[in-house]
Amino acid sequence: MELGRLGVWYPTDRLDAAQLAALARSVEQLGYGTFWYPESRGYESFSLAAHLLASTTTLNVGSSIANIYARDAFTAQRGMATLNALNGGRFILGLGVSHIPMVEGLRGHRYDKPIPAMRAYLDGIQKDTTEDWPIALAALGPKMLELAGKRTRGAVPYNVTPEHTALAKSILGPDKWLAVEQKVCVETDLAKARALGRKELSRYMALPNYANNWLRIGFTEADLADGGSDRFIDAMVLSGDAAAVKERLRAHFTAGATHLCIQPVHAEGDFAARDAMFAALADT
Repeated sequence: MELGRLGVWYPTDRLDAAQLAALARSVEQLGYGTFWYPESRGYESFSLAAHLLASTTTLNVGSSIANIYARDAFTAQRGMATLNALNGGRFILGLGVSHIPMVEGLRGHRYDKPIPAMRAYLDGIQKDTTEDWPIALAALGPKMLELAGKRTRGAVPYNVTPEHTALAKSILGPDKWLAVEQKVCVETDLAKARALGRKELSRYMALPNYANNWLRIGFTEADLADGGSDRFIDAMVLSGDAAAVKERLRAHFTAGATHLCIQPVHAEGDFAARDAMFAALADT
């Protein structure tokens, strides 16, 4: 399976069935290799993948992330195998440990230590088989990245910088997927771009998993206070005209990314801006 140089990442819970199908077909026609989507409070991950795969013919579809607390390991294995068998081998199972509020508050499970929990989950998926499953981990810290390199095809880091990409590459090694998500806002009004970025990032800034990683890769507590410093927002959401955004996106490839997942940041419901960004950045 080849992910392609570029993919897209989009918050699918905002869209209905027709909008999802249209978006998937559009990014496929633009030449993007893989469509990545989250699993949060809305669509169930595998059901959504089936819809996206049925709506396209060549586009890979990747869960980013499928919550390991949402289904047991055997169900995840069988779901992954089924989606690939019925859709020409185009599904990637991106797995993550999620966050305490989403696991304990929403689902009512106990949130276990991330590394042992993920290791046990992979043990369940890979039990009694030598199949090289198309699995990647939503890995941020060194230990999870190391596990991704040893047990899966690679990692799908989220909310990171090229500095993190270089670190991840050094841990994963040369032959693993490093599919990096990067938020963008093709907007030359810097104040507007930053306002959109702060709104988009606000829900992530309350989650310790992300905050700890941002501190680990060079941001400070002050950068994360009061909605985020300009330095932080500008790093998390690349803005400017299309040429400027492309140049900054390429820094991830220089740092070692094998695949880049572009997530457009736009005003709620402004699908024209979303589509324009996808079109403008398709040749990055």
